[in-house]
Amino acid sequence: MNLTEEAAAVGYIARSTPKGAELITEILRLKKEKNAVILAHYYVDGEIQELADYVGDSLGLSQAAENTEADLIVFCGVHFMGETAKILNPSKKVVVPDFNAGCSLADSVPVEEFAALKAAHPEAIVVSYINCSAEIKAMTDIICTSSNAVQIVESIPADREIIFAPDANLGRYVAHKTGRELILWEGACMVHIDISLEKLAVLKSEYPEALLIAHPECKEMILKEADYVGSTTALLKFVETSPSSTFIVATEAGILHKMKHAVPHKHLIPAPSNEQNTCACSECPYMKMNTLEKLYNALYYELPEIHLEESIRIPAYKALKAMLKISV
Repeated sequence: MNLTEEAAAVGYIARSTPKGAELITEILRLKKEKNAVILAHYYVDGEIQELADYVGDSLGLSQAAENTEADLIVFCGVHFMGETAKILNPSKKVVVPDFNAGCSLADSVPVEEFAALKAAHPEAIVVSYINCSAEIKAMTDIICTSSNAVQIVESIPADREIIFAPDANLGRYVAHKTGRELILWEGACMVHIDISLEKLAVLKSEYPEALLIAHPECKEMILKEADYVGSTTALLKFVETSPSSTFIVATEAGILHKMKHAVPHKHLIPAPSNEQNTCACSECPYMKMNTLEKLYNALYYELPEIHLEESIRIPAYKALKAMLKISV
């Protein structure tokens, strides 16, 4: 069922999408009329970030979703983010611009296979990166984000075995930082692992003064070369406070929108991808499925809506709250 058919099924009348400046005006009108909040990840297009009530990384967005008093949450990101908002704030209606905006990392953890790993280590504490499905969250003891993964692992008693999923690169980084042995699920983000080492080396030779800053989802070889490693929010703060003026940014290129606002006088260079795309940078095709037109339709039709069974939501909620209690 497409959006128009789904809208008709619940009594909405299909209408044409406004264009240009009228589109933005209508989005803002609908947002006010419906007491909606627009949450957006740093990786969506800048034009959506400009309209959002809150732009952030997964930790900040989770906190914003839990604390909002809006009646309608429109989550511009990928599917697991909309699920996270519904888990934390079940009384609110949560919609996303595109239901098919998935996540390669979340998709890398089949539920049955993860259950088998848990069964093989029945005494282990399960720490799952927030970039996973609601079903995996429900099988987890405590969620983490790239902002707090080290803190979360350090909070677990040293004598406890830890399963860390699904991002193995983040897991290896956390293991290095904490000195803990982790049982890793070998998942990865297709955007971060596709950053080209060869092209990066060429960039570094062209800009020898540039600092390489990287997200911990990147390959270990890139993290070893990086001058600074951190979450998207941490990378943003680093370019704001660093005395350096040139940076090669090894993460999804959407973060450069906020960075350019914060430090317009600095030179920001997106790390190159192996792909031959239009920006010659690392872009998430799922994040880019969020558009102004789809945002308008999500507000107008209040669709596609996120629904979760309570049998999944309640244990997933416990895992998320365990994280949020530590990350105050």
